[in-house]
Amino acid sequence: MLRPNNLAAFDQTRHSPPFLCLQQALPGRQLRDYCVPVNPYFPTAAMFRVFRDRLEEVLKYYPASNAEVGRVLAEGLGLDPETVVLANGSTELLTWIDVLLVRPSLATPVPTFGRWTDHPLELGKELHAYALRADDDFHLDVADFVRFVRARQVRAIALCNPNNPTGALQSRDEVLFLFDALADLDVVVIDESFLDFADEQGVATVSTEAARRDNVIVLKSLGKNFGLHGVRAGYAVANPRLAATLRLALPHWNVNGLAELLIREFPRHLAEYEVSRRRVIQDRVYLEGRLGSVAGLTVYPSRANFVYLRVPAEIDGTELRNGLLTEHGMLVRECGNKVGSDRSHFRVAARPRDQVDQLIDAMTAVLSPGRLRPAF
Repeated sequence: MLRPNNLAAFDQTRHSPPFLCLQQALPGRQLRDYCVPVNPYFPTAAMFRVFRDRLEEVLKYYPASNAEVGRVLAEGLGLDPETVVLANGSTELLTWIDVLLVRPSLATPVPTFGRWTDHPLELGKELHAYALRADDDFHLDVADFVRFVRARQVRAIALCNPNNPTGALQSRDEVLFLFDALADLDVVVIDESFLDFADEQGVATVSTEAARRDNVIVLKSLGKNFGLHGVRAGYAVANPRLAATLRLALPHWNVNGLAELLIREFPRHLAEYEVSRRRVIQDRVYLEGRLGSVAGLTVYPSRANFVYLRVPAEIDGTELRNGLLTEHGMLVRECGNKVGSDRSHFRVAARPRDQVDQLIDAMTAVLSPGRLRPAF
């Protein structure tokens, strides 16, 4: 069991505590993570053997420059290298977008990824939060959002698609409507970090359209797609002028050697990646169905590699999170520290079916009558 003071780690971050820190707080128990939305099937075992064999070389020598590794990535993705900016995680790009292009405020639907709500405020800029509605399954009414932006005279917007943590997906036509309706803004950012997990039939990215627009940036996360959050790799796609503005702000060697090796290896493993991508989608569908079988949970439709849900009003979400962690060694994301969310909402990451079944058994046990203190 975790001692109560060990749980203070949750109060020291706007996100979740690092997995390794929580693992150290549970000596003798293997912690199982249902918090981080990661692809568990990629890289393949063969790719990891390549990484191990070349680890000494990767660690001893400088990686190639940002521009060179970005060129390799762009060619592997079939994009113009002048439109691609590689970064130490998509959050590095988010930071520079806020610093360089957001003046003086930003509008975003909420709940959403915490850095889109927190970072502008940290920089002294104004946040205009557009509240998504649970009775619409958190789907954004794009026409109403445009009216919201115009009424507040905002010059920058950010939209996660699919949204994090809700998993709601805007159609390609809806995103293009935003591009046209807000073509005069300073910047329109579409964060597609989870888009690869939206549809088994293909990835409906708007990257190509972004490269033709004056004010649009599409963000992508390699860590989430490739199952390697610790590598810290992401990229942006924008027209060459906007891309150059971001690229010049970044350090010359902002991408580490392991990320470079991953990017150079990836084009040889497109087929394996496609298999992994589809498996994650199938896992999410299974997770959504199993969560829907738990009495009292409200489960919202998701098109990402996670599911957003609400527990009954009388349940204290923090108690549920702590119970799963201390009694079962299972970490889930309680969303009470997200703008537009509260402690009754959770984001649960998709995992292989046997792990989902174990989580459902644990949740059913912890949610049984009398196990948790009431929320009021």
